Amino acid sequence: MAVQWKGVFPALTTKFTSNDALDLPLFEKNLEAQIEAGVSGIILGGTLGEASVLTVDEKETLVKFAIDKIKGRIPVILNIAEGATREAVNQAAFARKWGADGLMLLPPMRYKSDHRETVTYFTTVANSTDLPLMLYNNPHDYKIEITLDMFDELVPVKNIEAVKESTRDVTNVTRMLNRFGDRFKILCGVDTITFEELAAGADGLVAGLVCAFPAETVAIYNLVKAERYAEALALYRWFMPLLELDIHPKLVQYIKLAESKVGLGSEYVRAPRLQLAGKEREQVLATIDKALASRPVLPEDALVTV
Repeated sequence: MAVQWKGVFPALTTKFTSNDALDLPLFEKNLEAQIEAGVSGIILGGTLGEASVLTVDEKETLVKFAIDKIKGRIPVILNIAEGATREAVNQAAFARKWGADGLMLLPPMRYKSDHRETVTYFTTVANSTDLPLMLYNNPHDYKIEITLDMFDELVPVKNIEAVKESTRDVTNVTRMLNRFGDRFKILCGVDTITFEELAAGADGLVAGLVCAFPAETVAIYNLVKAERYAEALALYRWFMPLLELDIHPKLVQYIKLAESKVGLGSEYVRAPRLQLAGKEREQVLATIDKALASRPVLPEDALVTV
């Protein structure tokens, strides 16, 4: 299925049972809620998906299960986050074999590659597959920035089609548009600057709190793209305390707690992560409960995709 790289792409959490197995029925429940809300695609195996503690067999199960349940309604994207170029190429081949529609690709993990090494890494992986790629630009967490000069060198690599823009610098959207026009689709990758980057011209967003609040996330996207800014801002301001859960080191636990509260997930995580406890859990839960108590009624047409 062709990937358009616009709209809302949830970075889905991986659901686990109490005995640390994949919880596929709960995964399916969340998946259907995302599709019903109008998301444009899903991303598996990202940070929120706890990819670093998933086996290859588990990734295969998740991809194939999602494809089977989605039945062509939206594309399935697999994230690749590897330290070795060879392993990233292998993961791209697996994704193609399993039936994924596209890839999200991080720079090399652990080693801080320089300009030449980073461009070579992306080019090598992209040239190994015919799947479309979205690069993940997140120097805040992964210490390597994909600079504009790097993108200049990646322009000829046709299947590098998009970027998950997570530099946390809103003006980078404008810089990308000024330099490259529509060559690369731009998706906001930080929940707390969703409105700002969409208003600046981003084509979509890769979201975290959408896992628990799919309708509200899609509504903000649609309202901004329809230039209904006042309505979008009102919803965005209500959403902000929740969106801030996405920029914390424990975003997985925080967002899974939110999913649990709305009936779209559970709190189970895989070690070394532990479920929230004590005052920390109470504080996060208070944020979630306060938002749920004032959850707005969405405009009737806010889920009609623009």
